[in-house]
Amino acid sequence: MSTPADATPEPIDAAAAQKSAAQPARASRSGAARAREKTPKADKPETVAARKTRASAASPGSARSKRPSPAPGRAAAARPPRPAVSAETIAAIDTELDALRIGSAVWSTLTLTQRATLLRRLHASVSAAAEDWARIAAETKGLDARHPLRGEEWLSGPYAVLSALSTYERTLRTLAAGGSPLDGKKFSTSPSGRTRVDVFPADGVDATLLSGFTGQVWLRPGVDAGQAIRGAGLAQLTPGASGGVGLVLGAGNITSIPVLDVLYELLSANRVSLLKLNPTQDRLLPVYRRALLPLVEAGFVRIISGDGAVGAHLTASDAFAHVHITGSAVTFDAIVWGTGAAAEKRRKNGQPLLHKPITGELGGVAPIIVVPGEWTQADLDYQAEHVVTMRLQNCGHNCISGQVVILSADWPQREDFLDALRRAYAAAPDRPVWYPNSASKLGAADDAYPAAERFGERRLIVLDDADDARALESTEYFSPVLGVVTLPGTGQHFLDAAVAHANEKLAGTLGANVLIDPSAQRALGAGFDRAIDDLHYGNIAINGWTGFSFTAPTLSWGAFPGHTLSDVGSGIGVVHNGLLIDHVERSVLSGPFRPFPRSLGGGAWTILPKPPWFVTSRTGAQVSEGFTRFRMDGNIPRLMKTLLQALRS
Repeated sequence: MSTPADATPEPIDAAAAQKSAAQPARASRSGAARAREKTPKADKPETVAARKTRASAASPGSARSKRPSPAPGRAAAARPPRPAVSAETIAAIDTELDALRIGSAVWSTLTLTQRATLLRRLHASVSAAAEDWARIAAETKGLDARHPLRGEEWLSGPYAVLSALSTYERTLRTLAAGGSPLDGKKFSTSPSGRTRVDVFPADGVDATLLSGFTGQVWLRPGVDAGQAIRGAGLAQLTPGASGGVGLVLGAGNITSIPVLDVLYELLSANRVSLLKLNPTQDRLLPVYRRALLPLVEAGFVRIISGDGAVGAHLTASDAFAHVHITGSAVTFDAIVWGTGAAAEKRRKNGQPLLHKPITGELGGVAPIIVVPGEWTQADLDYQAEHVVTMRLQNCGHNCISGQVVILSADWPQREDFLDALRRAYAAAPDRPVWYPNSASKLGAADDAYPAAERFGERRLIVLDDADDARALESTEYFSPVLGVVTLPGTGQHFLDAAVAHANEKLAGTLGANVLIDPSAQRALGAGFDRAIDDLHYGNIAINGWTGFSFTAPTLSWGAFPGHTLSDVGSGIGVVHNGLLIDHVERSVLSGPFRPFPRSLGGGAWTILPKPPWFVTSRTGAQVSEGFTRFRMDGNIPRLMKTLLQALRS
């Protein structure tokens, strides 16, 4: 494993940075700093069902989640000995922290217009690094230059970051002009009274490249449109208020996550960050430094690598005002509580080791609810490929990979759909199972379900009423393992049962997917809307995949509110959220049930045939790269060629 000493820290020209920031910080439109929320003491662990029930009834509050501190007068818990870290490594970290402290002061002097200009520079530096970024990311996952799935690394890497930068820049320029990022947006109300705001497509590029897809951000109960408009902007409403220096522990599976996380820290909280990479991303360290050079030079972000001992040293440090992690609940709990019997005692007594705020995105077991309808064979085949994509994108090494398909036992086409699913599962391109410890995850699935159908290293677990689904529904396998469970009923009866099953039986609340044909959705009418309201997940995709929501920067990303330190579930807080909306509860994406040209027959209209992120798309690699290059330079003639390639998918 490499350490921070494997590269000389990037230089910082503090004098030049201070000179560029000479203009005084712009005053808040509201003229008042935000009040910090009081934080409750951590609760005792709950069951999945109890936690989700409590979360759904949580009172409105800031989406910038605050974490519990020890009760007043209680002695701090003794911290276990830290793993050994060399003096050289500690010195390198201290150098980076010194630069970040200067950078935090500099950031507080920048006007909103200067910050928007900085993001424009950042867009150029990310664009310059994009090709190396996508190439190295593909290579680390065993995808060579001819592999049909290498396009995943364009879309989930530089494309996602470039889209976010454009959105954040628009947000900052709107705020600088005295407006709100939500000015002109359409608001509506959910069946339960939640305020919803239409945020996707954000511009003509979204509407062209991703036609047929729409997205909303839903706010927490009790938050109205006026409050949302006034609060949009988060820390950029008080640009001179420093959020200090934070620690971001980067994800190891998707290469845009570390970058998107530090951007959100900077803009949502005015917090500069030390980004510690997951060792799986070590080869990208120089690429990240090139891509983020405008932020690195000014001391707004510093990037290091290192093993678990380095991570433990950092989380134990008093240098940070906040910690954010994208990873597993096991790692989160180790940071907050420690490990072993002592950790359980601390949890019981409400005495966490970590005495600073922490947020995190931690995954879960994502459902795919298939609502019965009258589907053509083309519908069965297309949606089977859709489900397979939800599971096999990035070989299943995604926190948002669909894992449990919920089917109706009374759907006359159930067996036809399962046959289509098997064909699509078998036909998807081969690729390595590359993420660390995936073999043990596959082994756990084999132990729990020895009769699972095998497609190479892929597993398909089709359960009936007599089978025990608990392992499938409580274990995030993070590998190519897809399960199918059935429930009785059709129509509204089935949908309500499926929503309740997802809420009560499946671990986590990060994302849920619902597939329904236009005729069935019209027939359910208001009942369908109510069911979506009742589905308590932080990200919901209707005739789409929540992985799409991850790349749409105007949508939020994070668990359904209500998780606690003692039962963290899918995490705490949100990220992305390019309009900097406060009091976020969830995001809901809607897409076309049928691709072009069959979309002309009804439902959401789209010019997309098979989307480029489908693992079965024949031209996905070329189209994904083409979409990213258009985000880089806006070259219309080349985009036209890319769209023609999309028609041959």
